Amino acid sequence: MTVYVDDMRAKFGRMIMCHMIADTDAELHAMAAQIGVARRWWQSPEKTSGSHYDIALSKRAAAIAAGAVEITWRQCGAMNARRRATGLLGSPANAEEWLRTRRAPVSSAEA
Repeated sequence: MTVYVDDMRAKFGRMIMCHMIADTDAELHAMAAQIGVARRWWQSPEKTSGSHYDIALSKRAAAIAAGAVEITWRQCGAMNARRRATGLLGSPANAEEWLRTRRAPVSSAEA
């Protein structure tokens, strides 16, 4: 079981935010509690493309210090797509390739 933080940099007021995801919601919530992120900031699957927290860069640093694994925002998106399709995040190492192989090629007639 693993918690991941991506390298996205999105402005939210005066803060810069990124995503934190995990293999399970229990692990995600445990890390959020450990680094001081309130449960109300949880983005549930019903509201978003996948269960995650948007966290400030200071909380990202705390998550990494607590054992979270750094990934790219592209890996994060691909891993969430894989979770929607299979129920599992899988490895960040092959997430983008997994997503590329699942996308239907666009024919020149459709372009």
